[in-house]
Amino acid sequence: MKIAVAGTGYVGLSNAVLLAQKNEVTAVDILQEKIDLINRRKSPIADKEIEEYLSGRKLNLTATADAARAYCDADMVVVCTPTDYDPVKNHFDTASVESVIELVLQQNPDAVIVIKSTVPVGYTEQACRKYRCDHILFSPEFLREGHALYDNLYPSRIIIGVRQETGSVRTSAEKFAELLLEGSQKKDAPVLFVKPTEAEAIKLFANTYLALRVSFFNELDTYAEMRGLNTRQIIEGVGLDPRIGDYYNNPSFGYGGYCLPKDTKQLLANYEDIPQNLITAIVEANKTRKDFIAGRILKKAGYDIHQMEKSRRANHGEKKKIGIFRLTMKTDSDNFRQSSICGIIKRLREEGADVVIYEPTLKEDSFYGSPVIHDLDELKRKSEVIVANRYEDVLEDVKDKVYTRDLFKRD
Repeated sequence: MKIAVAGTGYVGLSNAVLLAQKNEVTAVDILQEKIDLINRRKSPIADKEIEEYLSGRKLNLTATADAARAYCDADMVVVCTPTDYDPVKNHFDTASVESVIELVLQQNPDAVIVIKSTVPVGYTEQACRKYRCDHILFSPEFLREGHALYDNLYPSRIIIGVRQETGSVRTSAEKFAELLLEGSQKKDAPVLFVKPTEAEAIKLFANTYLALRVSFFNELDTYAEMRGLNTRQIIEGVGLDPRIGDYYNNPSFGYGGYCLPKDTKQLLANYEDIPQNLITAIVEANKTRKDFIAGRILKKAGYDIHQMEKSRRANHGEKKKIGIFRLTMKTDSDNFRQSSICGIIKRLREEGADVVIYEPTLKEDSFYGSPVIHDLDELKRKSEVIVANRYEDVLEDVKDKVYTRDLFKRD
């Protein structure tokens, strides 16, 4: 089968690689650098499994910027373009998805379109009506940054949103599920066919629950830190309850990354005129956590928070430097977007703190207005406090300087 995949981020590239094991796949992107890397069998994103499959497996995969040509003879087009949350419009910016749909319908109106980009609840039905097209499916992804292909190879579930229970579009939905299973290592993964709107809701509610869990254990950690209690012991004791479990419970500076911040806000927007308290609390809890963490860092660095405004006006004395160790959200990830540490940097700078950043993947000399240090030893020497959302052994020699809430050394 000929398949075109629009977008080569975590979702797009992992799906392209998965499907290219047994199908002819063309990956479409607007960045020539990414296209060239894929065609040289190099991964443009940090994902060990994708790197392994591109370099060591026989894949029928090519990449191109010529979207029209890729779509014109494709049996299926899988849409994996970014849909960032627009705070002004209060919903996802779906312009990139629509541009793909419009081009596909122009070039190849018979192609089945599978949306994997995250969209608002009700979007697929609206798109079908808008474009008078009944062969648009929605299939949510449940992938982790840095392990996207692994999560496609071993899926927890495959969900296909399809408007009809019978007919050709249903057959196409079943075929797409079959293609995903063919490429996976987990052949018995549960497959669920639902309406597109229910499939969209599944994605947003699943990620919002994960954000809730992160927020719960972060607030547990906040309580323990303020009361002088041992957070690790409390979490271990709570996690022994099999209904709760010992997973997704390592404290952090807040939830972040590609999905959770935008998905929680979109779900909250979908709750307009619907009674709720919890969804608002999940969104607000992340802001509160970042405020708390920033305050604790300033205190450890020796800043007098109550005098900082006066000090900024007086502008006297050399400020104590706060070093940021890595901007990435998770281990083995190269994503800075919506990383919780970026929210911490913003708050520290707003309070007048002197922030320097160590991030080896950054080529720039500044980030968010703060200088970037490319030498870790220099960061260690200059910093009064070193802030690490996720701890690494290279910080052992300055452990007393480090502020982290990474108690279990895992994501």
